[in-house]
Amino acid sequence: MISLKSSLIILGSVGLFSLQACSNANQATNPENSPTTSTSSTQSSASPIAKTGGHGESHGGQVVETGTYHLELVPEKEANGTHMDFYLQKADNHEAIPNAKVTAQVQLPDGTQKSFNLKYDTEGKHYTALLPVNATGQYQVKVTSDVDGKKVDGRFNFNK
Repeated sequence: MISLKSSLIILGSVGLFSLQACSNANQATNPENSPTTSTSSTQSSASPIAKTGGHGESHGGQVVETGTYHLELVPEKEANGTHMDFYLQKADNHEAIPNAKVTAQVQLPDGTQKSFNLKYDTEGKHYTALLPVNATGQYQVKVTSDVDGKKVDGRFNFNK
């Protein structure tokens, strides 16, 4: 009788260990099921982490590599809104593209839309604008760049 109880306990323990192992393997191969993984709703390959390597150096914002272009949005909180730096560069050598027409369309946390032009900062070699809104929540940003008649779009988001 004791050996039967011991066998059932051992069998039950082995079963639990097997389930745990399968669960961990599923989380490793499918990060959507992992409770510690957060997903972002950016399109393309947006990354909020500064990176270096094959794609060059990041400025600490969200990065989108699209075609032959490297796009990066760096939002920074300010007292009177959000300062937005936008880097428009060639993907192969990260050379700045200074002669583009860049516009941003921002969906505010309350759902309203704001559109504005970004101006080129020759010293910083990037485009810049101030979003004069201090609402708390998620901002979704679509940046459209006109580079010599070619449209280049990037989608980003940030929380404030």
